[in-house]
Amino acid sequence: MPNKNMTNKLKYILYQFLTGTVGNFLVFLQPKKARRLAENRITLVHKNKKNLSVSERLMRAALVKKLDKIDDYNQIAELNRGFWINNATELFVETEDGFETDFLPNCTFIFDLLKDELGDQRAAFSTLVEIGTGNGDVLNYLSSEFPEVNRFVGIDLSPKQIELNKSKFNDNKKLEFVAADAFDWVTEHGHSNTIFVTSRGVLEYFLEERLQDFFKEIYRLGKSVFIAIEPNGGGHNFETSPHSQLYGNEPSFSHNYPRLFKNAGFTIWHFSQKPWLGGYDKQTFVGAKSF
Repeated sequence: MPNKNMTNKLKYILYQFLTGTVGNFLVFLQPKKARRLAENRITLVHKNKKNLSVSERLMRAALVKKLDKIDDYNQIAELNRGFWINNATELFVETEDGFETDFLPNCTFIFDLLKDELGDQRAAFSTLVEIGTGNGDVLNYLSSEFPEVNRFVGIDLSPKQIELNKSKFNDNKKLEFVAADAFDWVTEHGHSNTIFVTSRGVLEYFLEERLQDFFKEIYRLGKSVFIAIEPNGGGHNFETSPHSQLYGNEPSFSHNYPRLFKNAGFTIWHFSQKPWLGGYDKQTFVGAKSF
């Protein structure tokens, strides 16, 4: 009987054959559909497989393999920023089940840890800011988990998504949604006694230097807590490679979050990692505080 490693290897070989041979053949036979699937690089990489037929999944995998390699960090940052301003809504629709299938079962534990970490100081925090709020589901959830917080602000680059969120959560008067660059908003409106949150892929689009400056700006506000739930490349070892690396097919940046928080003056009170959605990459959980 084949062992588990052999079985996984055979599955990998079969997958490579299907995507490399069958997928490419389907792309050749259906060029219009291929162009539609590949209209946007980031959407192609993240497209929800549940909404695709088997043939479309094979075509998608083959198309992802053909993506041009990008090494220019500034170009990557600009391309990703442009996407999140202009095209993000379609991706949020594609991945809208992620709140139920990923966030609730895999990520909420860190907010239970936050409650324990704050203890009697919970009432001192008057504002919670979610950077990269997306469809607003996480912010809405947090408003019920932290009833002592009076104000919940969701910031996103996409004006269209922000308008959708305002309509969707009109009945929750604690929620505010703002279309803005997070760095600019924090510089102008940030204050002490604030909890900052990112969830499952926001800070990965910052250049390392800008992210470091962003953490320093938040630290200067005064008393604050930061919960970062961010992906990292599966092969990124923070000890041997302390600086940011490219990862994935978008691509985006795998940052050494503990290092960047510490450099800004924060104390790390929680750090853990787990496989992200069962894949090679990792989901990193960081709890940092400025006091």
